Order: sequence, then structure tokens, then C-alpha cells
Amino acid sequence: MSNAVIRPLRFTADVEAMRGFLELLGLRSRIESERGGWVDMLTGRGMVALHDAASSSTGGQPGQTTLSFEAEKIDELRDRLEQVGFVDATVFDEAYGRVLSVTGPDGVVIWVDERSEDMYGYKLHDARPDERWSVTPYLTGAEEPAWRRFFEGLGMEVPARFGPTDGGFAVRLDLTTTEALDDVRRRLNDYEATRTADGLEIVDPDGQLVVVHG
Repeated sequence: MSNAVIRPLRFTADVEAMRGFLELLGLRSRIESERGGWVDMLTGRGMVALHDAASSSTGGQPGQTTLSFEAEKIDELRDRLEQVGFVDATVFDEAYGRVLSVTGPDGVVIWVDERSEDMYGYKLHDARPDERWSVTPYLTGAEEPAWRRFFEGLGMEVPARFGPTDGGFAVRLDLTTTEALDDVRRRLNDYEATRTADGLEIVDPDGQLVVVHG
């Protein structure tokens, strides 16, 4: 199996506000840029990355969430993706490290960062993730069988939830926990949080809906 980890990327107007919100839920900061504008955060299973939208080179808009991953050996990952039909998987070097780019299902371009030991320009935290929490993004406008084949190519159990297939592809930042949802809700006094049949619906600092499933 792969050690690839799902890592939704949130472009945000306020990295520190989103970071504080996610820490309140139970995520833990692992790496942040010394210049600000970037932080990635851990759960027991999965990660979330925060990127300052104003400094995005790809035109990321505040509140937009995209799908990305992190892995150790992206050359092996490229070979596995090619074997299941994703033949344009390409590995190249960026200023911050090696990256795999591949066109996934629904024409979505996916980036997989190779885990690096070089922390120049970054601060590494002693992150101890809460094992009760997992990152389980909610995908809409997604062709579920194709995405399941893509996750198989990554060597992963399916880490996402699937919603309606009509409309364009979109990612919502959902989380899953074994912690009691009432306990989670009590920590969120400063946020709009509502219990529903799906779990706990929360409006985050970017004004986006985040659903915590129990």
C-alpha cells in the first residue's frame, strides 16, 4: 500500500483565522512558512493545507478548496497511476521540492507533493495529531467509479465522501471524528454550528460550510 495522504488545500483570506478554527476542532499544525501564508495541519488520518489566497500563483480564491496529496516516493506513485490509466502523471522539480502532476477524473488536475526533509524557509512543529479525527472531503460533480479507481492508483482506501453528480466538480472541507459531536459543538461558541442528520454543520472563517461527521 501507498503512504500517500489526502490533503485538501484551502485558499483563504485569513490563514491564522482558519488555522485557529481547525485547531479548535482538533487539527494540529505541522509545517508553516517562515514568511507566513502557508501552513499544513494533521489529523489522525489525512491533512489540510492552508494557503493565503492573495499570494496564490494559480488564482486560488478565498474559500476555494482543491484536492491535493502528499507522499514519500512519487516516482513509484507515478508508475501506479499510469498502470490504472492516468497516463499523463509527470514528476518535476519546484523551488520547494518535487511534485507529481496528473489529470484525475473529471479533468481535475491533481498535485502530489513529495515529502521533504529540507525545511529551509519553514518551521516544523512537534505535531501530535488527535487520532479521533480524519479528513474526509466531500466531492460533488464527481464521477465516483473513476475517483475510486484514482484512489486505488494512489494505494489508498477511499478517503472521500461523494455527493450529487450534477454541476461542476467541487470540494467541501469535511471531517470525521469519533469524538462526541456535542463536545465539539461546545468548543465552537464563536462559530455558527448546527446539528443535523449529517453531523455538525459549521460556517468557517472564510464563510464556507464545513461538516463534521460523527
